[in-house]
Amino acid sequence: MPKRRRAQEAARAARRAEEAAAPKRRRSQTPKKKGPRSKPDPSDVPDADVRFVSAADATKPYLCPGCGRDIPPGMGHVVAVPPDAPDLRRHWHRGCWEHRRSRR
Repeated sequence: MPKRRRAQEAARAARRAEEAAAPKRRRSQTPKKKGPRSKPDPSDVPDADVRFVSAADATKPYLCPGCGRDIPPGMGHVVAVPPDAPDLRRHWHRGCWEHRRSRR
């Protein structure tokens, strides 16, 4: 076997040994605790105006409050707007919006 190939196989074996020795991490089974909110969340308002933004109309990135990940430009998503506070609108992934009640 060439030296380079032996070295690659040795490096792979060392990585596998490290991974096997490392403790496995599990997701916490307890729900995340959320602190007090200074502003109301649009998902808590029952009469919030919910709009679906198509992928063609999504031109800016947003941060989803459901999962905390980015919504990149060009991805269809949901916008929730409270009727009495339009400045508190939030952009959600569609899946995060549909499952927001079960995540709490």
